[in-house]
Amino acid sequence: MRSLLIFMTVPVVLAACTNVLDPAESPVDVTPSPAAGSTRVAASATPTVLPPSATATVPVRATATAPSVPRATATAPPTATVPVPPTAVAPPTATVVVSPTQAPAPTSPAIPVPGNVIPPIAVVPAFPSLNDGALGRRLLYFAEVPDGSRRAVVVEQAGRVRLLSLASPPSGAELFLDISDRVSTQGNEEGLLGLAFDPDYAHNGRFYVHYSATNPRRSVISRFVADAAAGRADPASEQVVLEVGQPFSNHNGGMIDFGPDGYLYVALGDGGSGGDPQGNGQNLATLLGSILRIDPGRGGARQGYSVPNDNPFVGRPATEALTEIWAYGFRNPFRFSFDRSTGELWAGDVGQNAWEEVNVVTKGGNYGWNVMEGAHCYRSTPCDMSGLIPPVVEYPTREPGCAVTGGYVYRGASIPGLAGVYLYADFCSGIIWGLRRIDGRVVAARQLLDTDLQISSFGQDLAGELYITAFDGRVYRIAGGR
Repeated sequence: MRSLLIFMTVPVVLAACTNVLDPAESPVDVTPSPAAGSTRVAASATPTVLPPSATATVPVRATATAPSVPRATATAPPTATVPVPPTAVAPPTATVVVSPTQAPAPTSPAIPVPGNVIPPIAVVPAFPSLNDGALGRRLLYFAEVPDGSRRAVVVEQAGRVRLLSLASPPSGAELFLDISDRVSTQGNEEGLLGLAFDPDYAHNGRFYVHYSATNPRRSVISRFVADAAAGRADPASEQVVLEVGQPFSNHNGGMIDFGPDGYLYVALGDGGSGGDPQGNGQNLATLLGSILRIDPGRGGARQGYSVPNDNPFVGRPATEALTEIWAYGFRNPFRFSFDRSTGELWAGDVGQNAWEEVNVVTKGGNYGWNVMEGAHCYRSTPCDMSGLIPPVVEYPTREPGCAVTGGYVYRGASIPGLAGVYLYADFCSGIIWGLRRIDGRVVAARQLLDTDLQISSFGQDLAGELYITAFDGRVYRIAGGR
């Protein structure tokens, strides 16, 4: 993860840490699979905000929209797996960047404080009654179950999902799903990486997961069905929706979520190794290095998916562009989220060795990797940046951390002054930042908290309150600070 840039100055206190999600990659030695991705299967920092660039919201799904031709699933040939060990990272300097001029985004809702004010925050244990290790280790995601039960799920990288109460202090966590028998954790960045509830989950019990599998190495998007009466999902109910071959064990992306349009968005990294050796980030003929938009619901219970006919590359030959792609030019968009008020799609993209970045993602947008890293030329200077969309904010990779953890725009009620602020963090340093963006422009940005946590993900409950998961095996809630 890297630093943030904005044209304003804010001191940032940095902390050293070990990067377990996206370690230094120069020593990685693995053999790529040629067909992968092409088949469907510093003690202080100065934030810098970049000038605004064009943004757009995700369209609201039209009831009469007809999907294009359904896609079948496939897998790529096997590849060798090499676990990626954690790498120590020296303390760095943070920078904040706000992106170049773009068309204004939809007007943000009214906020109860001046736009250039971001209040302090604190993080508190969300479930202090739980014993250490009750949720497992290496937690990667948190979400409230959208069925009115006031329960939440916590995802563990090893392949387990646990269920616990939000209504009263839980004494323990129930096992909601265990697919550790089919999830590969051979690579440091592999595992059960994401989970998304169907918009109609309260009635159909469907949810989707994104996990790593082996023989051959691939990313798998699958649907499961939960039994409301039993309070857990049946591992045998799995229906594979999409499989994408992976040439290396790192840069798998991992986030999946339904947008306000009712379609499923899927984040895939560039295929891994280091520096994008296969050029996947700028190749529209592979699904790697992209955020996809698919419809897994058409056709009832059958496997597979279809492509919405308003996806940006529908109508182009498959040799030129795959129609599942919504936006591309990403290195490793591990976490993204939708602003529940404006519909904007925010994504944190983990950098190589220089810059971590946060993007507001638009239909058909090209976010630059590996021509650019952050708002800068990656390998050669100068480089042709025409048509490439720079980040909203960036910060140096090793100053103050190692890998950006994309977050959420706060839309809860418990911290009124935080309304409309996008929160994000660095995995290694544990620093949490916030920025406020109004009508396409960043009007405020600051460091909010310096924690000693390895922050792997943010999560959101149905009321818009925010949480973080950490590698200490605990979930924390964002609260008002002093």
